[in-house]
Parts: sequence; C-alpha cells; structure tokens
Amino acid sequence: MSTSYTQPPSHDEDSQFKMAADNLPTEFDVVILGTGLAESVIAAACSRVGQRVLHIDRRNYYAGNWASFTFNGLLAWIEDYKQEQPRDADSDGSWREKLEEGEEPLLLGALGTAISNLQVFRYASEEPEEEEVATPVATPTPEGPSTSVEEPLAQSQSAATEETDTGSEAPPTTDTQSEATPTEESESQSQDTPLESQTHEDPEQQVQREEPQEDQTTSNEGDSAPSEPTPPVETKKRKITYSKILKEGRRFNIDLVSKLLYSRGSLVDLLIKSNVSRYAEFKNVSRILTYRNGKVEQVPCSRADVFGSKQLTVVEKRMLMKFLTFCLDYEQHPEEYLDFTERSFWEFLQTKKLTENLQHFILHSIAMVKPGARTGDGLRATQHFLRSLGRYGNTPFLFPLYGMGEIPQCFCRMCAVFGGIYCLRHSVQCLVLDKESGRCKAVIDTCGQRISCSHFVVEEGYIREEQRRNVTYRQISRAVLITDRSLLPSESEQQVSLVTVPPQDGGPTVLVVELCSSSMTCMPGTHLVHLTCPSSGTAQEDLAPLVSRLFTEAPSAEEEEDKEEEGEVDSEKPTLLWAMYFNMRDSSAVDRSSYSLPSNVYPCPGPDPALGTDHAITLAEAVFQQLLPDEEFCPPAPNPEDIVYDGEGRQGEGAGFGEPVQPEREPEGESEGKEEQKAESEQDTEGAQMSVAVESPPPAPPAEE
Repeated sequence: MSTSYTQPPSHDEDSQFKMAADNLPTEFDVVILGTGLAESVIAAACSRVGQRVLHIDRRNYYAGNWASFTFNGLLAWIEDYKQEQPRDADSDGSWREKLEEGEEPLLLGALGTAISNLQVFRYASEEPEEEEVATPVATPTPEGPSTSVEEPLAQSQSAATEETDTGSEAPPTTDTQSEATPTEESESQSQDTPLESQTHEDPEQQVQREEPQEDQTTSNEGDSAPSEPTPPVETKKRKITYSKILKEGRRFNIDLVSKLLYSRGSLVDLLIKSNVSRYAEFKNVSRILTYRNGKVEQVPCSRADVFGSKQLTVVEKRMLMKFLTFCLDYEQHPEEYLDFTERSFWEFLQTKKLTENLQHFILHSIAMVKPGARTGDGLRATQHFLRSLGRYGNTPFLFPLYGMGEIPQCFCRMCAVFGGIYCLRHSVQCLVLDKESGRCKAVIDTCGQRISCSHFVVEEGYIREEQRRNVTYRQISRAVLITDRSLLPSESEQQVSLVTVPPQDGGPTVLVVELCSSSMTCMPGTHLVHLTCPSSGTAQEDLAPLVSRLFTEAPSAEEEEDKEEEGEVDSEKPTLLWAMYFNMRDSSAVDRSSYSLPSNVYPCPGPDPALGTDHAITLAEAVFQQLLPDEEFCPPAPNPEDIVYDGEGRQGEGAGFGEPVQPEREPEGESEGKEEQKAESEQDTEGAQMSVAVESPPPAPPAEE
C-alpha cells in the first residue's frame, strides 16, 4: 500500500477529471484540505460519527508531507519539486461570480513551501549490473563445520524477483502475505507484529523478570565427518550499482518524515480503539543503539538486555536495574527528586551513583532528552519508555511495514468506509465568509464549484502570508540514505534499529532509524537509513559531518581495482550508495491564534521533529472536540458481521439467494438470558478485541475521477 507517485494529468485527462469533480455533492458537514496524519485522523473521526466529509488534496498522492514513495516515485517527486511553479488562486477569477451579497472571499495560497534545500547525491557505480560468480577455493580442513555470512545474502539477492518494468510505480503486491503469529517477544527479528499480539505484561514485571540463564552450547567435535568432504564455495558479494537500485526501485518505500510508534503511545492506542489497525501491519524495532566514542554500540534497556550485556560490569548492571525500577513509579518516591525539580536531569543522574557509561545510556538512549532538560521531563520520558517495554517486543517501538506513509492512508480508508468522499489533484480556491458572522459558510474549489460546509480543516501550508501574524517557523533537517549493510552487523541482517547520536561538536542530537529489507522499505542487500534533527543550518550542513563519520562513500571502479590488486580489506563502515538531504518546515509550535482565520476554520501543522507521533494525534483530537464536542473521538468500528442493514437482522447463511432468512423469535426469558451472557462475554473479551487479525494492507480509497 505504498504511495504511488504519478505524473500530473495531461490536458485531456484533466478535462475529464474536472467533469467528474463537477458532480460532487454541493453540501458537506466538514471539508478537509490536505491528507497528512492529523487531517486524515480528523476525517476518519468525523466520518465515523456520521458527518458528511469531503477530503481533498492538491497533490496526486496521499499523506502529504507524511508520504512514502518508491525510489522511482521519489525521483519523480524530486523533479516535480524542482519544476513546480507556485500558482496564485487570485489568477483565476472564476470564484468571483460564485459570491453572493453579504459574502466575502478568503483566498488560499499555493502549496509547496514546506520543503527546501533539497540536494541529492549518487555514490553507487553507474556500471551495468554485475553477475554473481561462485568459485571453489581450497581451504584447510576446519575442526568443525564453517559457515559463510556472505553466502546467504548473495543467495537471497539472486533469488529475489527482478522487476522488468522500471517505469511502473505500483506498490508491491501484498495479497498473499501470510499472517504473523502473535508472540510475547519476537524470537525472530524478521517477524511482523500485529497489534493484537500485545501481552498485557506489567512494565514492572518486565524490569523485574528473572535473570536469563547463560546459553549452553554443545560441541560437535565428536560427530563423524563425511568421507569425501565437498570443497567450500566462495561466493563474491555482488556489488550494488545504481542501475540495480533503479531496477528494484519498487521494493523501496521511502518516508519523507521518519517516525516510530511507542507501543503504549497515543497512536497505537487509537489504532486499536478504532480498529484501524486491521489495515496495517507492524514490525518490532529490534534494538536500540547509540554512538559513543566514535563507535556504534547496543544499549541495554530491558532486563534481558541488561543481564546479557557484555559492556556492563556486574556492579553497573545492578545500578542500572535499581534506577530503572525507581523510574517506573518515581511519583511514589518524591523525596528522591523534589530537590531537583528546577535542575537538569543530567545533574540528577550524577547524584544517583551511576557511572558515566550508564548516565550516557539513560540520558541519550532511554529518556532521549536534551542534557539541559528538567528532571521531571527526564523522569517522565524514562517512565514512558519503560512502560512501553514488553508489550510487543524487547524495545518500546513499532514500525509500520511499507513506511510511515501507510498510517494516514489507513485512516483515509476508514473515512471512506463510512461515506467520506476523496478527491486528489483537487483543491480549494477560496473560502466564502459571511460578512456579518465572519464564519466560513462555503468553499469554491478549483473547478469553480461552490460547496457549502459547516467546518473547514486545512493543512497549514495552504494558508497565505496575509493570514499569518508574525509567524516564525523552525526547520527540521532530514537525510535519507541507502547503504549496503548495517551500522552494527549481527547474526541477522534483518534488524530495525534506532540509533541515538548525542550532540557532536556543539551540534544537535540526531535520531537515526535504520531499516532492513523485511520492513518492506528497501531491496534485499541494502539498508534504508533516516536521519532527523532540529535545523541549525541546511540539512547537508547539519547532517553530512555525521554521515561521513558513520559511512564511507562507494569507491569508483578504478579505486576498487586498485584495492583488489593491493589486497586491501573493505572498510568496516557501511558503504553509502545514495543520499538525499532536505529541510522541512516545522510549524508544530505555532499557536492557532497566530493565524487570522474564521472561528470554524482549523489549521493543521505538519510533522514535528520528535520521534513519536503524539503531537499530531493530540492535535487531531483537540480539533475534533472543537468540531463535535458531544461526540466520541474515533469510537470502535463494528465488525462486518455485526452490521445491521435497513433495520433487518443479521443475514443468515443462504440469505440473498432466495427468500431472506428470518430470525427466529425466542421466549422472553431465554432472550434476556442470552443478552446477559452476551454482555458478560463482551466484558471478558474487551482486552482481546483491542485489535483484529492481521490483514494485508488494502489500497487507499480511490479518488473521485
């Protein structure tokens, strides 16, 4: 269900599209412009409670600045970004004839100002794709069986299905995807995680679980060797070229914004409550890493990690467990931190008899706060981290398969199921305001059609400068990299990792998310790496120094030949194949009072630089409560078998192929008894119904065309 970027329509196609758009209903309760996460959640919530929703977007893809693209689709998006010319709604005066007496227009601006300083660098070789060669080599007889780490990777690459149509942007087929088995903790790092597999484990039990026993290994020295040993085959890892990346471009799903989901965060709770989780699948973030003293190392965060860590001494393990146990219910021990309420969390850590090693792990990789953050903020962040452990895996985080752009599309799907209407490549020229009340009473779209509405929700990027009151924006620096291997290689290459990089040389803290091919975001044999930090300059200025520390550029053909002749060993750093840097506007801190807008017009800011999605979900709920204060926010959607059509009972087996099956009437006593049993059963299974069975992600709702 990845976002498929398509070229803008031709003149003839555009004429047909306008003819279809002219047939839209002329009255809605809520009109929403923009398909970002907050706007999509609002649309789903309104449609779910019976509101008539029109959801439109000027772009030709869903999710706005939250979108995910295939590699070829991203290249098309980049070209479109470079060639895009802002269009002023005032240049088309067709809206003037739609105004009536006592009305005035409020023009909307052009979109496309949220992305800036976009730069793309290609490091992979331009040579044609290489064929993989396997040659037998003579090696001394080992004492035990030996395995090659490179061989499985090469075999997986050669076994991968090669797409022949490089121009197509359709998402990968997921109809035959098998369901994942729910487990308490993911034993296989490549296992997908449905939201129904929560374990309901008490966070304190997660921290206080028994110490795992040491692994017991058995020796195979006594096993008899084959009489005629087969000489081993050395498989040379195939070099990944740029043409190979283009050929496998449909396997990539590249997010414009990099986010993870706290397993006990507001978004996961909303997905479960509303049953929207049925439209997506998720993967556990399998490990948390940090960059320290020029090296990438794993952070022990759960009890199993702590006692299994070789980085910590026995004394450090006890110190860390004692502090984490305190943080789980720190409110019960105010005497421990009240003297530090006005002091930094870093100072508080220094008084807890923690080593420098532990202070680094807690501050940067568990609490993930700035060194100057207040003690209360640090304790709350640590508690949130710990309470999210053990719900789905050994870390607090989940990642949606096919990228973060899937989540807005899931809520759009829910909106469409309950009657919402969608139009892409469609926008609003202006709002129609009532002069007496100052409220928005209608909108005039780009086809010149007047549509009445009670409320209007708009993506912040559509608001013109005239409606902004001395608004100053922050910026987010982003980098997207394609590499050939993981930052911290392990036995399994299928790892989803979060890397926290503390401030380097006075720069900001950088969050790095490294994705493997089983997350359905990159081709086999590669990793997709996202870097995010608050901007102090351009994205390249902020992030390129760190990229040069963590990765090495792909050598040219001449340099590679020289290395082979001289017998040089490949660098331990991953090789950088492709990179994109850009800045994204951060409007999350701008208050609604900073805009000169009618009271029934609600702006929605874009993504914020935080790792989670709490800001967007909190905003969506706040806007919904202003729209419909007496309605529940995203109540659970009924199961298809529970839906009653036109006042009739459930359809029985065979209904629709003859006379409808009439439900049998039961005696009053039996009926009341069954209702009581049903109510008790619903209460007993309330926890189990927090999510539904895993399904392949369905396509987003079709746009009106």
